[in-house]
Parts: sequence; C-alpha cells; structure tokens
Amino acid sequence: MKKHVITLIIIISISTIAYAQISLNDFGRIILNSHLPSSLPVPNEAKNLLETKLKEIATINGLGGSDFNPRFIITANINIGTKDIIAGAPAKMSQRISLTLFIGDAISNTVFSSTTLNLIGVGDNENKSFIEAFNSINPRSNSIKELIEEGKNKIISYYLNQCEFISKNVETLISKQQYDEAIYTLALVPEVCKDCYIQSQDKIQTVYKQKIDYEGAVLFSKAKSIWMSAPNSKSADNIRTLINNINHRAACYPEIAPFVKQIQAKVLADEKQQWQFDMKQYTDNLEREKKEYADKVEIEKQRLETCRQIAVEYAKNQPKTINYSYIIW
Repeated sequence: MKKHVITLIIIISISTIAYAQISLNDFGRIILNSHLPSSLPVPNEAKNLLETKLKEIATINGLGGSDFNPRFIITANINIGTKDIIAGAPAKMSQRISLTLFIGDAISNTVFSSTTLNLIGVGDNENKSFIEAFNSINPRSNSIKELIEEGKNKIISYYLNQCEFISKNVETLISKQQYDEAIYTLALVPEVCKDCYIQSQDKIQTVYKQKIDYEGAVLFSKAKSIWMSAPNSKSADNIRTLINNINHRAACYPEIAPFVKQIQAKVLADEKQQWQFDMKQYTDNLEREKKEYADKVEIEKQRLETCRQIAVEYAKNQPKTINYSYIIW
C-alpha cells in the first residue's frame, strides 16, 4: 500500500467555548473527531466541505458527537494525480484526486485504519473542482464502512488493553484529590467495551462518594474553624453558606445537626437574637435520602447522571491546553 504522510500539530484547548455543545449522551460512546491539517493543499471553501464530509461519515456510521474526548480522530490526506484544463467557454479544470482517510489515536500517533478513494472533480476553477470531487464521497460506501469498522474495533481493543492502566491512572488522580478528572476519565470508557465499562461504572460510584466526602469534610472543617475563631452571629451566617453546600450524602453530614444546635445555643445565649439556620433543609435532605435509598437502581442511575455531568463540567472548565506531539501518518 502506498505510504501517505500527514504532519499535524494539534493544539486542543479544553475550555467552556470549545466544549459548549457537550452532551451527557456522548459519554459511554465511541466518538471520532474530524480534523484536517492546516497544510492540506485545498482552498478553504473546499476544505470546509471535506471536514463536513468527515463529520458526516462519523455521524452516519454512529460515531459522531461532541469533541469532549480529543484522542480519536478521522482525518485525510490528498494527492493530486492529474490536473487538466478542458477547453470551452468557459474553460473547466479537471482533477484526479487520491483521497486517503485515516482513523487513529492522535495522542499515541497510531493509525488504526485507512482507505483511499479515487475521485474526479471538474469545475470552473480549482476550488469548484475540489468541491465536486468531495461531494461525490459516499459516507455509506463499503470502503468507508470497512474503514469505520476496523477503526472502531481498534479503539475497542485500546480500551480493553488499557483498562488496567486507566484504573491505575484514576487511583493516582484520587490520591491527588483530582476527583472530577478521575470521574471524567472513567466516563470516557465506551459501553461496547463491556468488561472495562462495567469496572469503570463501578469505580465511578466510589470516586463520586470520595469526592463528596472530601469536599464535605473541607467545607465542614472550614465552618468549624470560623466558629472557633469568632463564635458570633456574623460567623454563623458565613457558616450557613458553607454547610448548605455540603452534599447530604457526605460522610460528615450527620455531624452537622449537633454543630448547628451548638451555634444556635451560643448565638441565642450570648447575643439574645433569633438565628434561623435552615434546619428544615437538613431534615428535608435526610428524608429525601431515605426515599432515594428505597429504590437502589434509581439512585445508581442518578449518581451516574451526576458523575457524567461532573465529567461534562470538567471538560468545559479544564484550563490547561493539550499539546499533541507531531502526528506523522
């Protein structure tokens, strides 16, 4: 097979704008990100059409979606066979184009599958001849279906082979209290990777509980510290805000009621003023928890939904930039 070379420098910023269209439904699926190198020798209008075609190929074959996971891509390389001018009024340009499509891992620089399409484009100028050629691409053709199927199988193999590494990476993130990133990492495992997916879903429940326990403990510790420093009504107001942000499933939550009563007694005794700490919210939360635990399956669905939402927010707000190394395919 003829060797094709594409050199890409991909810089993907995980930001609120870039990930504005992330859907909860994209988690648990294999998704291909369409990308074309800036060096592709194609006019911008035709290049935009080609990228749209790549997205269409991914979508029609069940791998379309938001680019919350930048790892797996579908891209293309172009070789011009012949370029002729057809006489007439007006003259036309005819091009024979060899278009090679690739699916691969943009981080490890690995090609999973490829196929070459031989296209012919005729138009009033170079741009229009490219457009005609790209319009002739059939996303449902057998060669493209084979490209997708092979690429999809390689991605599944990646997760099956890397499942233990993913688990270890998550443990490292947990040890650093990077719970949102850990949840995000686990949420990326697709459902088709059955064993790894089940392990990840089990683990995501544990990580979520660790997250709310840790965050609750931090808030509760801060609340107690504020009270110890200045046991008065002003501090009580600040403490109320902190405690209202503690998840009612956090391990520290049962300790809140006695702490609240202590504050109430102190404020009433020392400053002779009524202080409502919103105990009703605390009671309601406990009652809601009892009802939720009455239906364990529903709770697990809710937690998974919450974890996926955490993964979405992580993808939206992660400030760092991922710099891929050169990709040569």
